[in-house]
Amino acid sequence: MTQIAHPDSILIIDFGSQVTQLIARRIREAGVYCEIHPFQNARDAFLKLQPKGVIFSGGPASVTDDGSPRAPQDVFDAGIPILGICYGQQTLCTQLGGAVEGGHAAEFGRADVEIKKASPLFDGFWQAGGRYPVWMSHGDRVTKLPDGFEVIATSENAPFAIAADEKRGYYTTMFHPEVVHTPDGGKLLSNFAHKIVGLKSDWTMAAYRAEMIRKIQEQVGSERVICGLSGGVDSSVAAVLIHEAIGDQLTCIYVDHGMMRMGESEQVVGMFRDHYHIPLVHVDASDLFLTELAGVSDPEIKRKTIGRLFIEVFEAEAAKIADDGKGAPKFLAQGTLYPDVIESVSFSGGPSVTIKSHHNVGGLPERMNMQLVEPLRELFKDEVRALGRELGLPDSFIGRHPFPGPGLAIRCPGVITREKLDILRKADAIYLDEIRKAGLYDTIWQAFAVLLPVQTVGVMGDYRTYDFVCALRAVTSVDGMTADFYPYDMNFLGRTATRIINEVRGINRVVYDVTSKPPGTIEWE
Repeated sequence: MTQIAHPDSILIIDFGSQVTQLIARRIREAGVYCEIHPFQNARDAFLKLQPKGVIFSGGPASVTDDGSPRAPQDVFDAGIPILGICYGQQTLCTQLGGAVEGGHAAEFGRADVEIKKASPLFDGFWQAGGRYPVWMSHGDRVTKLPDGFEVIATSENAPFAIAADEKRGYYTTMFHPEVVHTPDGGKLLSNFAHKIVGLKSDWTMAAYRAEMIRKIQEQVGSERVICGLSGGVDSSVAAVLIHEAIGDQLTCIYVDHGMMRMGESEQVVGMFRDHYHIPLVHVDASDLFLTELAGVSDPEIKRKTIGRLFIEVFEAEAAKIADDGKGAPKFLAQGTLYPDVIESVSFSGGPSVTIKSHHNVGGLPERMNMQLVEPLRELFKDEVRALGRELGLPDSFIGRHPFPGPGLAIRCPGVITREKLDILRKADAIYLDEIRKAGLYDTIWQAFAVLLPVQTVGVMGDYRTYDFVCALRAVTSVDGMTADFYPYDMNFLGRTATRIINEVRGINRVVYDVTSKPPGTIEWE
């Protein structure tokens, strides 16, 4: 889909940092539109976007190595403000005539910077002479600044913790302002966007909604669109937005693979068919999916099987729609998000073929002969939720915890059966009910039950049992990139475990997963 024109924007050049997305989050939180592009295609992205400012991200490479990544010369020639972060500082300084060396004391983790000179970069929250906590992650360091640069701040192992050529609008930090471990980092990035680049806070969901509706109408015209409705927040918001733009030219197809949460299919069908009056085809394909998955225990084979069957069922229903006498659909709508787009063109080449099964950032099968409509491809997850609220979807739906495309299949390790899915469904419903009763649902980013492929001997009353073990998981997160387990108190866990064991036949033991996750998936696999 043609991207929205953003005349006031910032380009983030990705040199491979695992937290580059957090830079974009902080800039957008400041009300400024930005895009991330890998250094390999940064020149084309720069010429196309024509941003008012540029940020160089961190990265794992060493500037001192032959062939290490560099920023395109066009960025320097444009005469616009630049912010270099960590590796971004090092390549900026190297490209402008400075020097970087390895072999010095590294800094990984918390450090304090001492402010030597006032700067618009931290105007309003850091003062000259003060010391402030930041988060460092570097081995190499700048040893010689380019002409025109001066030291703004230092740390114990980074003599140029902040260095700038304020005349040219070039600012660099050795630390990472984008991570939460730098308490004032968001303010620093906001200052760069507003006080240095000079942009306004005009990135709003109301503006995005209006512009995207115009773009959808322009792209689709009078043609028909079909949308694969998974029941999740992403595809649901996409469907409501597209329906607002083109009305009944849109038909949604909801493929029920039999591995949804308790009552979820009824809720999805009721909301879209009865409340929003969006044309909806509901396909109960649970028998097909469960038959094909019988005896399959490998999680990746499960995913591929579910993905293949989903496409086959979806295509069959799309063919029926094409034969209804109203004209064949020419467009397919998907709830692709910006992290999916970034992943498919990432620094390392991007595993585009392994992204969400109901997304297809890498392209559609040629046999479908359809164009994509992806109205959310510029948004992060929390921005999608904000757009959903802007569109009037209920908070009870918008705020639902993320649910994977393969559904309960990957929350039921080992072989899947109807009996095991029913057991898991009931345990999961009780768990979520207790979370809501405790007022914790909106505090937790994602919570779910897992039915482990393990059975244990237990005693319930006067009987011995040989039943399954249920694991409970709950994590806190901002954007799904990193996660930490939620610290329940023992009363909550005891109450929840007792309910599950008493009310769900087939479970005699409950455990709580206290694993934290670094950047990457936080699903149970």
